[in-house]
Amino acid sequence: MLEIRNVYKSYDQKNYVLKDISLDVLDGDIYAFIGHNGAGKTTLIKSIVGILPFEKGTIKIDGIDVALDSYEARKIISYIPDEPEAYDTMTGLEFLNFVADVFNISLSDRKERIEKYAKEFEIDKDLNTFIGSYSHGMKQKIIIISALIHEPKLIVMDEPFVGLDPKASFTLKNIMKDFVSNGGAIFYSTHVLETAEKLCNKIAVIKNGEIVKAGLMDVIVKDESLEEVFMEIYEEKGENE
Repeated sequence: MLEIRNVYKSYDQKNYVLKDISLDVLDGDIYAFIGHNGAGKTTLIKSIVGILPFEKGTIKIDGIDVALDSYEARKIISYIPDEPEAYDTMTGLEFLNFVADVFNISLSDRKERIEKYAKEFEIDKDLNTFIGSYSHGMKQKIIIISALIHEPKLIVMDEPFVGLDPKASFTLKNIMKDFVSNGGAIFYSTHVLETAEKLCNKIAVIKNGEIVKAGLMDVIVKDESLEEVFMEIYEEKGENE
């Protein structure tokens, strides 16, 4: 579903913040992407979804080259950023209908999906309220629902659990499991290592713009916790970050 090969990215044409990044996210994967602040997680995510250009390498989504045809690639993906941004002067329902219009979702399908997810996230009674009055968690719920409304093949998430209460986090985890069980794929960054360990079947660790370990979660973790593995990876590189 997501194929990344030898990607390099620099903001100043000199110092690379992504260095020779390669990984594969297959159908059915919930793939965790972890690393310290400034390691390059958000940069790679924004490159995947077509927000940032990159100098070298290729990124393909379901065989579509993001650099050559980002429009077609965006039709089959969803992106949940680390900061939930929506139009404050719209109501939640207006925003979700706006997103549904962008993806040409029928009135019957959008109604069914909006009602389903709004009830699951317990935000159905707030859909006619302006987004500007929402809490951070409520905005995050609306962004998540908007990412699901067109039934993408790949969801790319940047710290999706930040701001969610325990009930909403539990709901999102179940939605993620259902999504990949139906053939979808998820690639997401997180600092919540305990959740990643329990939820994900694959993982990649990035440090200073380079992938230092990647593979099956069970193989990498073995008899340790992901937190312990993470700290060992950083310590063995001889740096304390």
